[in-house]
Amino acid sequence: AVLALTRHRPSCERPLASHGQAVRKRLPWQQAKHNISVAMTAEEAPFARAEQAKNEGNELFKKNNYVKAIVAYTIAIQFSEDGADDDGLDTLDGMKEKNPNIQVYYANRAFCHLKMESYGSALSDATKAIQAKPDFPKGYYRRGSAYLALGRPKDALKDFTQLCKLAPSDKDAREKLKACQKQVQQEKFALAIASDKTKPMSETVVLGNMDVDSQYDGPVYESGKVTPEFCEQLMEWQRQEKIVAKKYAYAIVLDMIQLLKNLTTLVDIDVPEDKEFTVCGDVHGQYYDLLNIWKINGLPSEDNPYLFNGDFVDRGSFSSEVILILFAWKLCYPQHMNLSRGNHETRNMNKLYGFEGEVTKKFDEDLYTLFCEAFCLLPLCHVINKKVFVVHGGLFSTDNVTLDAIRKVNRDCEPPDEGLMTEMLWSDPQGGKGRTPSKRGVGVAFGEDVTDNFLKTNDLKLVIRSHEMKEEGYEVEHSGKLITVFSAPNYCDQMGNKGAFIRFNGKTLEPKMTSFAAVPHPNVRPMQYANPMLGSMFGM
Repeated sequence: AVLALTRHRPSCERPLASHGQAVRKRLPWQQAKHNISVAMTAEEAPFARAEQAKNEGNELFKKNNYVKAIVAYTIAIQFSEDGADDDGLDTLDGMKEKNPNIQVYYANRAFCHLKMESYGSALSDATKAIQAKPDFPKGYYRRGSAYLALGRPKDALKDFTQLCKLAPSDKDAREKLKACQKQVQQEKFALAIASDKTKPMSETVVLGNMDVDSQYDGPVYESGKVTPEFCEQLMEWQRQEKIVAKKYAYAIVLDMIQLLKNLTTLVDIDVPEDKEFTVCGDVHGQYYDLLNIWKINGLPSEDNPYLFNGDFVDRGSFSSEVILILFAWKLCYPQHMNLSRGNHETRNMNKLYGFEGEVTKKFDEDLYTLFCEAFCLLPLCHVINKKVFVVHGGLFSTDNVTLDAIRKVNRDCEPPDEGLMTEMLWSDPQGGKGRTPSKRGVGVAFGEDVTDNFLKTNDLKLVIRSHEMKEEGYEVEHSGKLITVFSAPNYCDQMGNKGAFIRFNGKTLEPKMTSFAAVPHPNVRPMQYANPMLGSMFGM
């Protein structure tokens, strides 16, 4: 029944409108709910319909089809809220019968939202599960997971504490509480010593004190002498799962920091009329898919410039390889390889989703600190030929934001809780008009009228953004004025999506999208280096 939600009903099945009354079209979830209703006999218990929808949702979840699973759980919730009186009438005592399992449906839907990184929606559903049954352990588990994913370990700690009170013999619950307590203590310690650090890592590290192993026969980095040949050697070396010498990794990041200091928050890109330009979306540590982009579309060069639109790292377990080769090409072609910051080029995300753990494992903690310094200097957005605005997340909670206002944003920091910077990293488009709270719990969901206002205010014609997985690797929205591009195919080895990139020619700036499938990679699972608590909670 859930799978039938995209099918049209035959015209003979559609209800006839009474005289003078328009036919009201059902929403997809309403149609799916109706399909389940008519399949049941009158004698069946009303909440059996909810259980059927839940079971269908569970099967869809097992197949990683989280979008349709959410629809199924929504139907289960709707049947539960309708109660036994499907005609909408209250029972004799003035109260509708309550489904004793409704908290399960909310918790299951929250898990889908967690999988889809819609942490704000997950918080909402987990809270509703707790409200429905205050002693329901899974509600606290889901909400604690959402808080943790949002980088709010103190809030997560409260829920995991309550979880352990409700399930004192649950070993997994105790482990989650212990790990959360450890993270909170680490953050307190980091805050306490922060004032003692007067200089950034880039001003204290001494490359001369680092030795390169005499057995090392990989690419050799020379500051100020980065060539395409070096970049190709590094590509191949890393493709073979070999680690570049630590001294050279440090040198690459140090040189990038100096280069990025000379850039601005908003970078203007000029593409000549007889040239083309490529924009790529999230890569998320999928190094072998990145190499495939360059195999399909050509290596970066003065004649083949690129913009990679954030979220280079995390989740995928080859994030250090991805960021080092992107930095190397940027040092080789400073004007023709462009990099924009994403919401995963931040400490909170790196601590949870793997980049911190990966760099610490493959190199050391100080190199990770250097990367963080570089990430804070990455531009937040780009404008191509004064007409195409490219940003990782999206637009703003207020109208009439100008490019000049964006240029004035201080990017050299971790993102604050709100404001232009945070919205550029986190916001998402939505259908219709207006604004609503973000399903992610950060940023804002903005409609077509918001896009129209921003384009008109700044004399632009198109918004390109990334930040969301799309089945074909891209999606055109807002009447063609906004395009999402996502370049990590089969995201996390689970989603089955394609990746994509967009090419523009400098004369017309008409976007041409190319989709591509995932390629094989070494047997290293996604989230290999992620926070163990987060990975287990999300089933990674």
